[in-house]
Amino acid sequence: MEKADHETEREPTLNGLVETALFVEDLARASVFYENVLGLEKIKASNTGCVFRIAEQRYLLLVSRESARTQNKAPSGDLLPPCALPQHNGRGPGHIAFGVSADALDSWRGRLANHGIEILSEVAWERGARSIYFRDPDGHMIELATAGIWEPV
Repeated sequence: MEKADHETEREPTLNGLVETALFVEDLARASVFYENVLGLEKIKASNTGCVFRIAEQRYLLLVSRESARTQNKAPSGDLLPPCALPQHNGRGPGHIAFGVSADALDSWRGRLANHGIEILSEVAWERGARSIYFRDPDGHMIELATAGIWEPV
């Protein structure tokens, strides 16, 4: 009987990626970059970090490296574990890719050029997707990618 009950249980699934965080040295400088260069909407800010809305229920968190190493409190008072492992000290560049439409690639090239951002590489993927790569002020690799990198469109 137990086996039959186990077989009817559904495995839990993920509904999507809600947030991702990047650790930054200078929170004000990073915030200006993500607001002005990428045009993201800042919805919350403190001395430990800030939150940008990417899309509905999708957020980018910028966390100061100092705060990434310490335990913080949620508004409820619950303790949050440090984001960074002590041995890594919150250091090292990360990578994040933002989805863009193929029609917008030229506009993004122009916007990056207007802000003095060097495009490091452009890639044409085997399924037809394209990516533009550049770095933020903390050295994180930022990618603007059209649909189809991982799965056909």
